[in-house]
Amino acid sequence: MTRKILIKNAQLVNEGRVFLSDVRISNERIEQISRSITPSGSEEVVDAAGFYLLPGMIDDQVHFREPGLTHKGTIASESRAAAAGGITSFMEMPNVSPSTTTIEALENKYEIARKRSVANYAFYLGATENNLEQIKRLDPSKYCGVKVFMGASTGNLLVENVTALEDIFREAPTLIVTHCESGPVIAKNLARVKAFNRPIAITDHPTIRDAAACFVSSSLAVDLAKRYGSQLHVLHITTAKELSLFDPGPIANKSITAEACVHHLWFSDQDYAGLGNLIKCNPAIKSAEDRAALIQAVHEGRIDIIATDHAPHTWEEKQMDYPQAPAGLPLVQHALLTLFDHITHGRMSLAQLVEKTAHNPAIRYGVIDRGYIREGYFADLVLVDMDTPFTVTPENTFYHCGWSPFMGYRFSSSILRTWINGQLVFDGQQIIECPGASKNLEFRGVR
Repeated sequence: MTRKILIKNAQLVNEGRVFLSDVRISNERIEQISRSITPSGSEEVVDAAGFYLLPGMIDDQVHFREPGLTHKGTIASESRAAAAGGITSFMEMPNVSPSTTTIEALENKYEIARKRSVANYAFYLGATENNLEQIKRLDPSKYCGVKVFMGASTGNLLVENVTALEDIFREAPTLIVTHCESGPVIAKNLARVKAFNRPIAITDHPTIRDAAACFVSSSLAVDLAKRYGSQLHVLHITTAKELSLFDPGPIANKSITAEACVHHLWFSDQDYAGLGNLIKCNPAIKSAEDRAALIQAVHEGRIDIIATDHAPHTWEEKQMDYPQAPAGLPLVQHALLTLFDHITHGRMSLAQLVEKTAHNPAIRYGVIDRGYIREGYFADLVLVDMDTPFTVTPENTFYHCGWSPFMGYRFSSSILRTWINGQLVFDGQQIIECPGASKNLEFRGVR
């Protein structure tokens, strides 16, 4: 039986335009886009007058903590939070337990997601200094990429050996994505702070993990990519200094791209005093000047993609002393709302938001039939009310960890509905369970 939905009178935000239109969904895909579509007798009609209809966010960087760390979050819980935030597809990182460093471990994650994920999904293989044969086996049409922790990770995911890095950049058949912080620079900075003979505090975090630590590593990644002709995407840029490594302009013809995350566009080092370890993350949140440079880079096209780096930990873990408290914060439910606040305050346009969160991730990763509102594409859509504020409370927060760095904050906009593959999965209040609605992302490949 064909399932049809007609969204009427929406302000579509798509491909650089904002315009009034109707959208008809037939089963999983968008069937028709037109200024005026006459309803049929059998379809559900949604009046979207006064609201904005966007392609769902494709978040290329999340940590959903399964398997092995499910006290922090699960694929089920965090994908529901993502859907409530207008994120319709995610790409998940390998630093779980055990680390995702083999094709077998990757397939295990896909099996979990097939059964439990609300949002569309893909998973990265984690690089180590000795799993090159696994990397070479990656299917570019199925797996989103290989993640390289170049100087900041735990367990066997740290790759600092230059020969191992050269092998990965030369041989990887998929996009290479990197976490760039130099371990030796961080160690030197930490020793300098310890020499003050006082307790190390959260306010030291951006000093220990400073601009030099980031630049040394990110410049190495860029140099390797240029040397071997690799496809490279540098995750979560945090400093003005690093931006010089990336070319401005449209993403389509770039082989080296850069990303900023929503918390680095929102917070600055001035927020450590009030939020403490709740905003401890790696790379560190840095100065207001760095934040302003990142926002400017969004306009210039040096920052190609905006993602979350969603990384939940329990409240109890975050209450530990700074050196022991883990880095990372939950973000997927409120990421788009932070960007809409940027729009409200004139720091970003609707077209830029959609370009950086949907169009460009689809282009960079070669995601098939997603990231745009186009006839024939999958109906991954989010409806936003820019006139009704949303206040974050424990009761309306979906994260397994139960907390948010935005608790009590009043955002200017609200997420009204989220559709994934044509299924309504969030109605503005609650998740609508639709078993089997999500799909694994498929890719054209980037080489």
